[in-house]
Formats: sequence, C-alpha cells, structure tokens
Amino acid sequence: MADRRLRTKPPIGPDTKLCISLSGRPGRSGTLLHNRLYETTGLDFVYKSFGTQDLAGAVAGIRALGIRGCGVSMPFKEAVIPMLDALEGSARAIDSVNTIVNDDGVLTGYNTDFIAVRDLLAADGIDPATPFVLRGSGGMAKAVAAALHDLGFANGIILARNRGTGPALAQSYGYAWSEDLPDTGAPLLINVTPVGMAGGNAGELAFPKAWIAASDLAFDVVAQPAETPFILTARDAGKRVISGASVIVLQAVEQFALYTSIRPAAHEIVEAAAFAHGDAVATQVRNVLAMGANRPAGKEL
Repeated sequence: MADRRLRTKPPIGPDTKLCISLSGRPGRSGTLLHNRLYETTGLDFVYKSFGTQDLAGAVAGIRALGIRGCGVSMPFKEAVIPMLDALEGSARAIDSVNTIVNDDGVLTGYNTDFIAVRDLLAADGIDPATPFVLRGSGGMAKAVAAALHDLGFANGIILARNRGTGPALAQSYGYAWSEDLPDTGAPLLINVTPVGMAGGNAGELAFPKAWIAASDLAFDVVAQPAETPFILTARDAGKRVISGASVIVLQAVEQFALYTSIRPAAHEIVEAAAFAHGDAVATQVRNVLAMGANRPAGKEL
C-alpha cells in the first residue's frame, strides 16, 4: 500500500489557506480526502464542507474572506455561474461548474467532474460503440454526457423526466431522449440522479433489476454511500462497476492541483482514496493513474 509517513504540516494559523465545499447535502468524504492530502504533502491548507440556503451570500463570502477554492455540488452547479467572474473552457462548454478558484478576488469556475468521468471510462476500456442509458439531466449529467461524447460514445439515451433540460441535453450531443423508462436497458447504465443517495432516496434502485442483470457496466455518480443499491446489485450480478466515490476522488485531485498548484504523487492519491473511501475505491483510482489518465497539472512534490 502507499507510504503512510506524513510530512510535517504547519499548525493552523493566520497564513493557513481555506478551501471549502458547498452542497445541498454536505458530506465528509471531500473533507477527509482533501485534508489527508494536505497532511501527506505538508501544505498549509485546511478544508471544510458547508451547506447553505444562501448561495449568493456564500459566494460573496468566498470573495470577501479570501477563501482559496470551493467545490460545488448539487444543486448549485448551474445556479452559481452568474455569480462568477469567468469560466474555464470545459465549464463554459458544459454550462456547469463544480469548482471555484479565487485569485485575489477574481472567481473562476471549472468543471473537474468532466475530467474524472472521462478518465474512469477510458481506464475501464469499454468500447465507445457500446449503447448507454444515462439517467439525469442536471449539472453533473452535463459533465457525464460531455465526457461520453468526448470519448466517442454516439449511441445513447438521456432518461430524464424534466422536459426542459432532458431534451436539451440530448440534443446538445446528438443523443436520444426518453421521459419514461424505455422497454429495454443498455450494456452501459449510468445514474446521475440522487436515487440511492443517503439522506434522500436511500435504498432505491436507479434502474430495474432486469436491466442491471443484462448490463455490462454499472456507473453511479452517487458518492454517499459509495455502495449504492445500484452498485451493490450490479456487483452481486457479476458486473463491472464504477462508483461515485471514484469520481469524487479523481475530480478532487484536479481541484487540489488548481487550489495549490501542486499535484500529489500517485501513491499519495491512492492512500488518501483508501483513507476516505476504502480499498475498493483506492484500487479503481490506482488503475486510472496507472493508465496515465491523469494529466500533469502544476508541479509534483
């Protein structure tokens, strides 16, 4: 396993840089992962997750307090855009933000979800000719659809009840749209909704059991819990799975590089993944890193 000897991290003081996350349902996985990486790299940073009912006030606080970076989760990934000063290319193209970087009061939005999803699918090696069903049409679904399109997946259905965002997302990438469950599933099933998420739709299956039994790969972006009913059912059926926890880890590494201008070594990333999410997620992350899917950004310690 990874080297667990930690570098000396300075005590929290006036020079400590703060990074945060904003979510409708704050969790602890991002806090565990980022703070573990700060410890292993010895950086004078600290990370804290927040929930808010006042997104505009929270974003104003990021600017006013000099908070270095902010992760953005459901349901704020699209609503936050008008409050920012600039958008990086992928965030602008997808029209969805999951990361804010504060450079001396200038707030720029990024989308690291896109990178994580693309890398996980590439590392799995699934044929881009494989048909898929993607359930969801929100900000995260935009990132997933963009990643699929970038990898050459052309035969897909966007399954979404929202008659505004569903057809719009499908049309953006040339996919079909269905408001209701089609008669049959697909070899690749992707859940990008809160179905199965702790605290809301826990215990629910994102897709029918018959669909899961006939699939090849189950991909759930829900990270809390990492073992959703969808993932558990697929694994019990002997299917390949990609968990939302793996997405969280890989997109967080991209955030870390943006916030600190440093990319942790691969063994540090894997160790932090195991610390925050367990060995199964760490193994999946190790496989992605071994494939060289994470491109260099910043400098390595």
